[in-house]
Amino acid sequence: MIKLTFCLRRLPRLTHEEFHDYWLNHHGPLVRSVMKDIRVKRYVQTHSLGDPALSAGLQAARRAPEPYDGIAELYWESREELAAVGADPLAQKAGAMLLADERNFIDLPNSPLWYNEEHEIISREEVRNAG
Repeated sequence: MIKLTFCLRRLPRLTHEEFHDYWLNHHGPLVRSVMKDIRVKRYVQTHSLGDPALSAGLQAARRAPEPYDGIAELYWESREELAAVGADPLAQKAGAMLLADERNFIDLPNSPLWYNEEHEIISREEVRNAG
């Protein structure tokens, strides 16, 4: 599987709650509505807890930057499938519509994204069986 990882920072004008509400309740259904057009096999939103104190110790110990507001993950079956999306006018139209909506809540210049492949080290099944 090929995955797109998108580390989201919210627009400065939005509160934590406004950002997460829009992303989950507006943008999420929008992605679902075009999932066949863009050939996505899985879409996951990971929302930050919004409690700076909770992560402060971890950040300080690692001298880490400010956390992201969330992470979006979109999955495709293969590189070939992803290439087919890039050549499909219907997928391009859907992608343009999603990008236009992202401008409503994501600070795009400060939200890195990249394609990748996962290498699972510990599986859920393994944890269940270890018990």
